[in-house]
Amino acid sequence: MRLKSVKLAGFKSFVDPTTIPFPTNLSAIVGPNGCGKSNTIDAVRWVMGESSAKHLRGESKTDVIFNGSSSRKPVSQCSVELVFDNSDHTLRGEFAAYNEVSIRRKVTRDGDSSYFLNGTKCRRKDVTDIFLGTGLGARSYAIIEQGMISRLIESKPEELRVYIEEAAGISRYKERRRETENRMRRTRENLERLTDLREELERQLQHLQRQAQSAEKYKTLKAEERQTRAQLSALRWQRLHQDVSHQELKIAELETQYESFVAQQRHIDLEVEILREQHHDATEAFNRVQEQFYQLGNEIARFEQTLHHRQEQSVQLLQDIQEAERQLHEAAGEAATDTDKVEEKRESLTFLEPELEAAEERTEQATDRLVLLEEKQSAWQGKWDAFNLNAQGPKRQAEVAQSRIQHLERVAEQLHRRQESLHQERQAIADNPEAENLARLIEESERLEIKGEDGQIRFDDLSERMLVQRETLETNRSALTQARHELQQKNARHSTVKALIKASLGDEAPGVQDWLASHQLREAKRLAQDLQVTPGWETAVETVLGESLQAICVEDLGALLEPLARFKDGTLTLISATSVSMPVSADSLLSKVRCDRSLRSWLAPVRAVVSLEAALALQPTLQPGESCITQDGIWVGPNWLRLSRGEANQHGLLSLQQEAEQLVELIDELEASEDDLAVNLDVAQMQLKAVEEDRDQLQIENQQLNRALADIRAELGGKRVQAEELQARRLRLDQDIGEVEHQIAEEREALTLNREELQQALDSMEDDVDERDALVGEREEYRIDIDEQRDVVRLSRDQQHQMQLKRQQLQAEVDAFQIAFERAQAAKARAAERLAKLNEQVTLRDDPQDDVQMELEDRLERRLELEEQLAEKRAIVDHTDSRMRDLEQQRHGLDQQAATSRSALEASRMAAQASMTRRSTLQEQLAEQQFDLATVVENLPEEANEADWEASLERTATKIQRLGPINLAAIEEYQTQGERKRYLDEQDLDLQKALEVLDNAIRKIDKETRTRFKETFDRVNSGLQELFPKVFGGGHAYLELTSEDLLDTGVAIMARPPGKKNSTIHLLSGGEKALTAIALVFSIFRLNPAPFCMLDEVDAPLDDANVDRYAKLVEAMSEHVQFIYITHNKAAMEMAHQLMGVTMNEPGVSRLVTVNVEEAAQMAAM
Repeated sequence: MRLKSVKLAGFKSFVDPTTIPFPTNLSAIVGPNGCGKSNTIDAVRWVMGESSAKHLRGESKTDVIFNGSSSRKPVSQCSVELVFDNSDHTLRGEFAAYNEVSIRRKVTRDGDSSYFLNGTKCRRKDVTDIFLGTGLGARSYAIIEQGMISRLIESKPEELRVYIEEAAGISRYKERRRETENRMRRTRENLERLTDLREELERQLQHLQRQAQSAEKYKTLKAEERQTRAQLSALRWQRLHQDVSHQELKIAELETQYESFVAQQRHIDLEVEILREQHHDATEAFNRVQEQFYQLGNEIARFEQTLHHRQEQSVQLLQDIQEAERQLHEAAGEAATDTDKVEEKRESLTFLEPELEAAEERTEQATDRLVLLEEKQSAWQGKWDAFNLNAQGPKRQAEVAQSRIQHLERVAEQLHRRQESLHQERQAIADNPEAENLARLIEESERLEIKGEDGQIRFDDLSERMLVQRETLETNRSALTQARHELQQKNARHSTVKALIKASLGDEAPGVQDWLASHQLREAKRLAQDLQVTPGWETAVETVLGESLQAICVEDLGALLEPLARFKDGTLTLISATSVSMPVSADSLLSKVRCDRSLRSWLAPVRAVVSLEAALALQPTLQPGESCITQDGIWVGPNWLRLSRGEANQHGLLSLQQEAEQLVELIDELEASEDDLAVNLDVAQMQLKAVEEDRDQLQIENQQLNRALADIRAELGGKRVQAEELQARRLRLDQDIGEVEHQIAEEREALTLNREELQQALDSMEDDVDERDALVGEREEYRIDIDEQRDVVRLSRDQQHQMQLKRQQLQAEVDAFQIAFERAQAAKARAAERLAKLNEQVTLRDDPQDDVQMELEDRLERRLELEEQLAEKRAIVDHTDSRMRDLEQQRHGLDQQAATSRSALEASRMAAQASMTRRSTLQEQLAEQQFDLATVVENLPEEANEADWEASLERTATKIQRLGPINLAAIEEYQTQGERKRYLDEQDLDLQKALEVLDNAIRKIDKETRTRFKETFDRVNSGLQELFPKVFGGGHAYLELTSEDLLDTGVAIMARPPGKKNSTIHLLSGGEKALTAIALVFSIFRLNPAPFCMLDEVDAPLDDANVDRYAKLVEAMSEHVQFIYITHNKAAMEMAHQLMGVTMNEPGVSRLVTVNVEEAAQMAAM
């Protein structure tokens, strides 16, 4: 690959589109300081992806755009395109098929930068990836700018290592390693996030399991609520149906009333319509009279205006006569002046004519002599053409022969190379040891097939064992799930009971709660928590104690006297530990209760009986203050009976406490059972896991075996095909070698014949030299005579032309003055004619004003008559208007009565419509809830009413509310999250495997990097030790590593010129550093030649002797590497095949001048 050309537009000082071609391997760019030579190297570096403005000798990336000069404005964008010749397919990948590759970069003032590959927009990374491993790049050793030589030789070991890496071609490995490390980092981050997700999902699954149980109970209550709500809607529908019937009767009455008002309105409308016709006729008569009145007024105004206009016309006619007399006088003066000027110009024209005829005669004589000389030159041209025609034959014959010889020599060289290549390939095929490898592959394939069959049998056996273990695991899991479900139900019930107890005990007013909190009694024990009741008597005790069950237990009531004085709002019950002395009967309710507090005052007067009959029998014997109560809570006094059913606040509190204690015992038993089942499940899982691991391991082994067998079979098939192809190739090579040897013999014979023809043509060309010189002498004499005569003819023609121009100017002036005279005469005639017409108008004009005045007086008398008729007609119209207004007032009163009736009717209709709408809405709601209205109405109980059903609906809603927040999607969500948990577990396993694969890839890259770096370092070091003495004429230099780790070690350079023992590179002079750097760079080039090398004044610090060594070294390496260099040194310019000069004739704008040195030398030799 080689750089074919660079195209710049708007880049730095190259504002105009400029193409810099590089047709040879040695191209030199020369020019004065500051003309823009180094901008060409900056352009190449910029296109290859350089993003640092500092390395492009700027401060921002838009500094590369032409910023204007003293004579040019700045441009808005710049672009640079590199065109590469890739005919040797140095570039790999998708660009290997292209013989020419174009890379272009464009940047705008806005900072937008774009890259293009073969005209297709791409990323910067795509451009840099193309050059990885080729030695090219924005900062590679292939582009050495000003000052880079000293930076290279004085760079840190870590920086010098980069050039060795690029030469080794491991920059792409480092890029792959960096990308792999980034992928590993992202994978670990994903793994951490995945672990967090799995842990969070596990907690969610436990919570969802509890929510699913509450959801089932919620669905049952919602179904009950839905049925009650449907029946309530049906009751409301019945009520609305009755309301609609009553409203329809009221609407019929209002419609009759409204129609009577409408009939009266129509009668009045008929009378109004008759009056409107009368009013229309009267108005028409009034309008006709009024129209005549207005028309007469217009005629009077017209006559008055006519009188005024005729007076104005008389005044204007006198003014027009005066203007016409003035125009006639001016036209006569202009005509006399134009006549004098015409005579003056005609006299000048008469004097010019003889001079013009003499000039024309002189011009004609000079022209005849020039024609004679040109005829002589034409005769000489005929002799010259005949000579060239005769001499062209040998020259053309020599050129053709030379071209054929060059072509035959190239063909012969190609045939020799092809012959050598065919012999080498034939020998390589003969030495190929593929037959032995083919037998080894067949044996290995048979061995792997036997091993694979054994592995499949073992795999089937483990699969059957795994199915049995899975069935056992599912049985244990089902038992554990059922136990956990029962435990969750009991836990849920226990939580509900505890919540109900807590709600019952803590249902105080806000004022009471604040008082208890302020005196540290908010958490004090309640009386219900301190009671133990004989089973079966809970309802009786709750009935008697009632709200006293919420009494707060305190030690001493006396200590609360002051706080009690500040208690302002609510009801508060306190009970102390003080005992009360009073008699207690054996059958009192107190005997059914055990409590640390004394309850004698509440329970001792109450006697416990078994049934209501026993209570009623005991009632007559009760003393004042005594009562009795049955076991189911019927409380009987001396003359009263109390029965409480359906209350939800205090009723069942003691029963709930007893149920809570029983639930605690049951939960403990269920948890122990769950632990046993969990242990059994874990054992089953471990056994299943062991079988699955054995099966998976065997599956992996079988897969590896199958892959190995497939690889062997593929390789075996390939080897067989390869063996057949080798045999066919061997036969084709034998045939090709014979054909090439035959072609070589033919080309040698043709080459000999063309060399003989070339010599004959050269001999003929030497004989024509004398005749050519004589003809050239004659041509020079004719040229001088013709040039002198042409000057004489040109002078004569110029004089003649000047006189002709002067004559044309005089004639034009004569014509112009003649036209002006004729125009003045015409104006004079028009003015005289207009004056005559105006005088005639004055003579013929009479005065008709008296007739107009008489007509005006007649019109004024007629107008007085029409005014009287107009007043009479207006009176008739006013009377009709008054009668119509009276009828309109009557109709307005009826309109108000009809509107009131209509409003009442509309209100009734709207009420009926609203009832029907609500009725339809209820029917639609039932339909949406999938209930049939007729069926619901038919199944309603006879005693059903809205109040009872609303109360029932509220009770069901209260039960639902007690359940708390419900997640209806808990069951489905629990299943979904379980599936997600299994999916995440699989992802976790995949990520672990991916990390292992990436880690293996890093180790492989590191191994390859170490190997390539060590090999390249040794070869570059060897090349440096070889080139350094050549550049310096002696001495030695070498590279050394700064550490043993080949992945991170730096590279240091040690150099000792002849006769010196420097201990460090920094002690060398500027020229010695430059030579050392050149030796190092060229050592790298010999190892891994980049497609081209750009050098910017590398030879600046060198003296003449060292420049000669440098030039010879570059010229020797140019056979394999394309060199493009900037120089001011004459010795370096002399070795170039192509010289390109950069100039700056226009300040701030660079231009290019190109010279092919070989072609210039050939032209100079001729």
